[in-house]
Amino acid sequence: MTYTLIARSIIIYFLVLGLLRLMGKRQIGEMQPFELVITLIIADLATVPMSETALPLIHGIIPILTLASLHYILSLLARKSLLARKILNGKPVIVIDPNGINYDALKHLNMNFSDLQELLRGSGYFNLEEVLYAIMQTNGTLSVLPKAAFAPLNAQDLQLTKEEASLPIIIVAEGKLIASNVELAKIDEDFIKTELESSGFLNIKDISLITLNTKGKMFIQPQKGKAVSRQTSYNGGTNW
Repeated sequence: MTYTLIARSIIIYFLVLGLLRLMGKRQIGEMQPFELVITLIIADLATVPMSETALPLIHGIIPILTLASLHYILSLLARKSLLARKILNGKPVIVIDPNGINYDALKHLNMNFSDLQELLRGSGYFNLEEVLYAIMQTNGTLSVLPKAAFAPLNAQDLQLTKEEASLPIIIVAEGKLIASNVELAKIDEDFIKTELESSGFLNIKDISLITLNTKGKMFIQPQKGKAVSRQTSYNGGTNW
């Protein structure tokens, strides 16, 4: 009996894990309503065949696969049809406009002022007078467009020229080389050891994390002690 429960649990776990991966890497707060409903039902269905050994395993798998297929069909419809997308997902609602708070929109969303203020604070705005537009998205998140006077300045506003950002990759994690990334960067272990020694570290195994970006900037986080950021002689970062 015990081994049966363990085996059924493992099978259902990997089945649900695989299906959720196929459904997309969304967080709960980013799911559309129909996605959240299907995910919750699948999670509930998965617990039944795990514990009910009298129930044939296939009777637990079929409903899960059915809902996963339904999710695929609904997702396809939402991508192909604007009408289906509107029915399944709803549509964004403007809750704040230049005239102020839209009371009818809040009522339609079953929200109150406290709910709105909480969402605004979560977006970094504590005063209503700073907001030009606030839009409640279909996944339950609030998008805020601030008034010009309260919008953060950027390099273009200040007519400054900024160097483009550079993407770092992990070349050492938990004291071990990430071979695929080392190969991608076209470096070798000797290069890494040389840079470590120049930074005062003797052994790769003592390092928790090393990243290297396309401009040769290396970040070193030892298992003990202070992190180090240094510019290396690396200049071949055009591979990723």
